Amino acid sequence: MYLLNQKVASEANVQREYKKSASDESKSDKGLVDCNTLRLGQYICPDPSINQIDPDTQQFRGCTKGKVNPWDGEAEVQCIAADGIICNETNNSTFRRKLPCKWTNGYSLEIALLLSVFLGMFGLDRFYLGYPGIGLAKLCTLGFMFLGQLVDIILIAAQVVGPADGSAFVIPYFGAGVTVVTSDNETYLLPQPDWHNIT
Repeated sequence: MYLLNQKVASEANVQREYKKSASDESKSDKGLVDCNTLRLGQYICPDPSINQIDPDTQQFRGCTKGKVNPWDGEAEVQCIAADGIICNETNNSTFRRKLPCKWTNGYSLEIALLLSVFLGMFGLDRFYLGYPGIGLAKLCTLGFMFLGQLVDIILIAAQVVGPADGSAFVIPYFGAGVTVVTSDNETYLLPQPDWHNIT
């Protein structure tokens, strides 16, 4: 009988320890989330408490060159999850996420525009942007009789003509940046078979 009581008592202790460890695990797992799967509104990206803007390029620090278009770059920035969400990667509310940025190589929009307005007839704007052939042609023809200078002022101001290496202009972070929207199979609205039923 004594052995039976010890066996029952030891089984009860094992069950208590199991329940205690299970409840500790559930407490520690509560709120642990893969933060890369969070939806918009469950996080703030980039983290506003950290200055992640490079003052030289006016883009996120660590912005890398894009694979298809050089100016369509990516930067890994620190984000913060909403209250009560703990990321399993860092065991706190911060995580890192890739965000789009414009890759720049040091060409300033203001400098290019000033060169085009004041010295564009000598082709210095095109030399600055990395187009020596057009710059030489403008130099020899006095900016294509000032008509080429006027066209270049408009093209540079509208950011149609950019640096020859494919990078974006350095402009102030909240400046007048132009984003080119292209149409491809992902963005083009294809005709649907049920469109004839719409009235």
